[in-house]
Amino acid sequence: MNVLWGIVMMAIGVLFVYWGSTESGFVAYRLLAARSRVLWGERVHRFYQVVGAVLVVVGLLWAMGVIW
Repeated sequence: MNVLWGIVMMAIGVLFVYWGSTESGFVAYRLLAARSRVLWGERVHRFYQVVGAVLVVVGLLWAMGVIW
């Protein structure tokens, strides 16, 4: 079961990196970016790129069983 959740987490991380890189117009990303823009300003897309990369790494570690 941990493998499945690790893969799901990695997929979400990849989406965040992609959306942040392309400054996507996808509705879900626009809503998230609008809420985050209050705190992060114009660096909101870079924020989602970093968060996505962290999610990919944590998801990989979780899928491999390194972390619980």
